[in-house]
Amino acid sequence: MHNKQIIFKKRPVGVPDADTWQLETNPVPELEEGEILVEHHYISLDPAMRGWMNDTKSYIPPVAIDDVMRAGSIGKVIKNNGNPKFEIGDVVTSWGGVQQYAITNGDGWYKVDTRLAPMPKYIGILGMPGMTAYFGITEVGKIKEGDIVLVSGAAGAVGSVVGQIAKIKGCTVIGIAGGQEKCDYIINELGFDDAIDYKSENIYTALKKKCPKGVDVYFDNVGGKILDAALSKLRMHARVVICGAISQYNQKSKIDGPSNYLSLLVTRSTMQGMVVMDYTKKFGEAAQQMGIWMQEGKLKSKEDIYEGIENFHETYNRLFSGEKKGKLVLKVIEE
Repeated sequence: MHNKQIIFKKRPVGVPDADTWQLETNPVPELEEGEILVEHHYISLDPAMRGWMNDTKSYIPPVAIDDVMRAGSIGKVIKNNGNPKFEIGDVVTSWGGVQQYAITNGDGWYKVDTRLAPMPKYIGILGMPGMTAYFGITEVGKIKEGDIVLVSGAAGAVGSVVGQIAKIKGCTVIGIAGGQEKCDYIINELGFDDAIDYKSENIYTALKKKCPKGVDVYFDNVGGKILDAALSKLRMHARVVICGAISQYNQKSKIDGPSNYLSLLVTRSTMQGMVVMDYTKKFGEAAQQMGIWMQEGKLKSKEDIYEGIENFHETYNRLFSGEKKGKLVLKVIEE
């Protein structure tokens, strides 16, 4: 057996080019005692991958040069050399990397039930993006009924779920997205109360019009100028959730920090970062609740699926070009 792998070759400056990675085909080693072989079906592509390439202090060590590119994954166990936790045919998910096959002793891998939801959902709404949204808005954002919630990156994998959970909890939700099509999607399909198209609207003017009473919770996925504008609209004791800063990830120089930060002082507000790994022990209860909401038709998701590990770089670029809707997924092999 041979394994197609995306190998990380150099640390990018700005937008990663094709030379950042190398596609290699390598033999699949024999399993050692207690190991399983997972055949990947889908790979998760997430904005956080850009940060993992930088050799800087972060919440997780950087991807090492010449390692398989880190990524979430889901697939089936096709070989087992004495691991009692798994059986052939089990569908499992973890950080398997951008490759066709992964060998593991099973630590950090979790079985999922594809009778309840198809594979891509478990690396999307029922995976890291969904968990990020759930704990980010409920535990860090501390939403309560009647709150006015503003979400950036609102049509993305995390932002779209944040807004829907806020609606379920009885909040008024305004989403910021790029382009009329995405704004129509979050209002008409996901039930947001209003939308701001940052590509065609002045963000300050739009916030004044669509958030006239201000904002109780701002969930930030983009950083930069949009974060700065949102800080100007905080109500008393507002909560700002720093989840991501996709507008800044490819900056070649220093990132753009907020100049309106004194709004936190005036309004006695808080701004807190969140990393989904902090809530690992509670993933089960979140997935159960979100599964119920999905069955009730209150929570929807969209997966944007592209095929072929050879197309990793082109597909990865869609994270930052805006050429995607919902969760970006790379299909590696037929189910």
